Amino acid sequence: MEEMIAYCGLVCSSCPTFLATLNDDDKAREETAKFLAEKYGLNLKPEEINCDGCLSSGERLIGYCNTCEVRKCGMAKSVDNCSVCDDGPCEKLNQFHEFSPEAKASFEALAGKNH
Repeated sequence: MEEMIAYCGLVCSSCPTFLATLNDDDKAREETAKFLAEKYGLNLKPEEINCDGCLSSGERLIGYCNTCEVRKCGMAKSVDNCSVCDDGPCEKLNQFHEFSPEAKASFEALAGKNH
């Protein structure tokens, strides 16, 4: 499987939600719902654990990704991810990176490759 990297730097193709969806794995959905509740306080039912990844054009996105301002901006600018954006890193991205150190670390690695 080819690596899919979200606009913010998260690696969708390593995300448990993405993998549960890709493999249509109900046990993985249950485990992911539990993990998200414990780590982030998200109360999702296993049947809500469906996501085709940030770069997909489909409607199956997990929770926050449906309203993510970073994603909306990246799509509007038609960039592969924010590391190649001439206007970045912007405040929206910086705020998300405060919430997700994993995304920040991945983004910084991408930015290093792209600049």
